[in-house]
Amino acid sequence: MDLKNYTLVSEFVLQGLCTSQPLQNFLFIFFSGIYVSIVLGNLIIVVTVISDPYLHSSPMYFLLGNLSFLDIWLASFATPKMIRDFLSDRKLISFGGCMAQIFFLHFVGGAEMVLLVSMAYDRYVAICKPLHYMTMMSWKTCIGLVLVSWLIGFVHSISQIAFTVNLPYCGPNEVNSFFCDLPLVIKLACMDTYVLGILMISDSGLLSMSCFVFLMVSYTVILTTVRKNAAGGVSKALSTCSAHIMVVTLFFGPCIFIYVWPFSRFSVDKLLSVFYTIFTPLLNPLIYTLRNKEMKTAMRKLKNRCMGFQQIQ
Repeated sequence: MDLKNYTLVSEFVLQGLCTSQPLQNFLFIFFSGIYVSIVLGNLIIVVTVISDPYLHSSPMYFLLGNLSFLDIWLASFATPKMIRDFLSDRKLISFGGCMAQIFFLHFVGGAEMVLLVSMAYDRYVAICKPLHYMTMMSWKTCIGLVLVSWLIGFVHSISQIAFTVNLPYCGPNEVNSFFCDLPLVIKLACMDTYVLGILMISDSGLLSMSCFVFLMVSYTVILTTVRKNAAGGVSKALSTCSAHIMVVTLFFGPCIFIYVWPFSRFSVDKLLSVFYTIFTPLLNPLIYTLRNKEMKTAMRKLKNRCMGFQQIQ
């Protein structure tokens, strides 16, 4: 296509979650509270893990602290703008801002998927090979797992954005969502992007599906191993892994639905996008902390230290 007669798009219009102004006012208050809870909840987990010597030296809590750090970023790449847009008549985002949202979504999302796999491996070693746990999950191994998750997320994101940013955008500029999502943005290019879209979105679908299958297989092996080797161990292992399984289901379900069937758009996709970008980062600290005695004990110690410091001041 000859693009000389077209004006390149410099900004996109986000359609948001709804058009009703009273409902938008309610959602502004609702999601503002949700976002503050996400940041504070996950930040408390990160600070607790760093400040407590036992948690900081434990592979499981070290990975949990990194998961909370990623959750803060996952909830922050689009949520603050969405909250601000509830008070705006036109929900505009610059071309660069749109590409940045796509980059951070796939960067942080990809890193979190791989980190959840690392957490499943940690539980597998702890339950199935307890005598070798400290050797197999050494500090060096934990650092390596976190770095690998970030590296895979970065490579995955770069592979997505490198093609998206170079597409010609010269026609429609309305994105039917509250943030720039890859399947929606590439449809706006002034060229046939069907094959390219299949390749790019298959990358996300493959990463989501492969991590999800690996996680389900890992937890199945854990429960099967415990059932064979310890009477009554299934209940204990299920209690240990149930939080992980819940997070995996809540996080991967919407991602797989959106990216495995990306060309069949449903209004429910907006709800799913809200779920894995906002509600999952909120549920993670609730699931991990409310079910974990060691984490709650460490938080109480941190609270007592902070109160003691204030009294001294």
